[in-house]
Amino acid sequence: MPLHPAPLAAACLLAACAAASAQNPPPSPEIEACRASGLVALQEKSPSVKDITFDVEGLTVAKADTRVEDTPIRTVVMGEAYLQRDKSDKAYQFVCLIGDKGKVVLTFFTQR
Repeated sequence: MPLHPAPLAAACLLAACAAASAQNPPPSPEIEACRASGLVALQEKSPSVKDITFDVEGLTVAKADTRVEDTPIRTVVMGEAYLQRDKSDKAYQFVCLIGDKGKVVLTFFTQR
C-alpha cells in the first residue's frame, strides 16, 4: 500500500518544528532583564519605541567578577538589538551590565 504524501509531509513538518523549538530555547532571565530595563529606559527618552528584539543567536552572555566603582558586575550581555518604532525597525548594538541578584545596572544602545 503506497504512502499518502499529505500525512508524510505533515509528519516531516511536525518533526522540523519540534527540532526548531528545541534549538531556540526561551531567553535567559539575564537577557529578559536587559530587554525589559532597556525598553523602559528607551521609552522614557523616546516614546515611539514600542519593543526591543534581540538577535538571540548572536548574543554574548558572559559571567563577570568585576566592579564599576563600588557596584559589582556579575554578567555582561552584548549583541544586536532591533528597536521597534512606529515606522521603522533599526539595528543597534547594545551592552547590558548586570549586578548582584540579577539587577540591571546599565543598558546602553548605539545606532550602527
